[in-house]
Amino acid sequence: MIPGGGQPNMQQLLQQAQKMQQDLQRAQEELAATEVDGQAGGGLVRATVTGSGELRGLKIDPKAVDPEDTDTLADLIVAAVQAANENAQTLQQQKLGPLAQGLGGGGIPGLPF
Repeated sequence: MIPGGGQPNMQQLLQQAQKMQQDLQRAQEELAATEVDGQAGGGLVRATVTGSGELRGLKIDPKAVDPEDTDTLADLIVAAVQAANENAQTLQQQKLGPLAQGLGGGGIPGLPF
């Protein structure tokens, strides 16, 4: 039997919600500070993004630069950025997934899971 005639302890629920909010904020800050890489063309193009998906760096091996074929270079850049963003999404799911499940498993609006 729950004390108080079956009513949930609102103070306890508020404390749990505040802790979850703090944990979520901490995880988001960690994601923003963590960098992940993606590559294309066997490493000819490397992109670095934060765990939250912000592009931070792009390295292009001179061997990938052909003035006669800029389309291939553009494709390699897009592929490297996409690979880095996929790695960032995986990191987001690892960091934020357990927190979303704690909120009822329905995910958090605005987050990609």
